[in-house]
Amino acid sequence: MTETTSADLLRLLQNIESRSHQYAVGLPKQKIQQYWEGVLFSISGMGVIAPLEEVKEILNYPEGVTRVPGTQAWMLGMANIRGNLLPLIDLQKFLGGAPVVIGRRSRVLVINHQGLYSGLLVGDVQGMRHFLEEQRSVVPALPDTIRQFVQGAYEIEGAIRPVFSMNLLSENTEFRVASV
Repeated sequence: MTETTSADLLRLLQNIESRSHQYAVGLPKQKIQQYWEGVLFSISGMGVIAPLEEVKEILNYPEGVTRVPGTQAWMLGMANIRGNLLPLIDLQKFLGGAPVVIGRRSRVLVINHQGLYSGLLVGDVQGMRHFLEEQRSVVPALPDTIRQFVQGAYEIEGAIRPVFSMNLLSENTEFRVASV
């Protein structure tokens, strides 16, 4: 019986590596593509995208919402979500539009930025999408009430969708003070 030395094992591994490189030459090189992820929803009929990392959860409109006296008209009230009080805000009304009509497609986008835990009522959520860098676009002309919260845009299915930053919204002084 022949004894295998570590030198023999090393030569064998080098031989395997060499043959692997020889056969790998013809393999196609794969381009790794980076995706940006967002949640598509509507504000006053305009499609926008929220960065996925800024939306913690998407809920149906809760049944038990308690109005809070002395608050702005866009402050819908508070809801108990799994033991946590969630302030509910009509995003469309906050931005100066008509109130969201609550229907079967209405959703609440839950955000939590720098300790500000809130639920934003929106009329319609189309779901989550992945975007390639090539889909990045120039921000279209927008009303100032929305433009101040927009950070970029993406093209999807022939339409330009602004990226609506929930973090910028959370940092807005008007948004943080719901009292009248």
